[in-house]
Amino acid sequence: MLVVYFSLTGQTRKFVKKLGYPTFELTMENAFTPVDEPYIMVVPTYETEVTALANDFIETGNNRAFFRGVAGGGNRNFNTLFGFTAKDLSRDYQVPLLHLFEFQGSQNDVDLLKEKVSKLG
Repeated sequence: MLVVYFSLTGQTRKFVKKLGYPTFELTMENAFTPVDEPYIMVVPTYETEVTALANDFIETGNNRAFFRGVAGGGNRNFNTLFGFTAKDLSRDYQVPLLHLFEFQGSQNDVDLLKEKVSKLG
């Protein structure tokens, strides 16, 4: 499964690299890249203006049809805002919210997300 992600501080990148899946890191330069395979997104918790990048990617070409689920990272000190970017994408695009993890995630977080991804087919 392809993992599409963006990372401003490096925490999300560190988590994604632990998964061992093929990756595509979103940047301002490549946000409108079409894909032709199923993918999940792993996103940090940031303001809406920053996460517009994820929306641009999903809405490009047929990318929305290949979007299978989303996971999110953040800081539990955000309380109710913890993981809100992933929660919003899940709701807006009607894909499963696969997992929420703190900072760069633990091995348990990696194992849980990989288990959920394996069930996506």
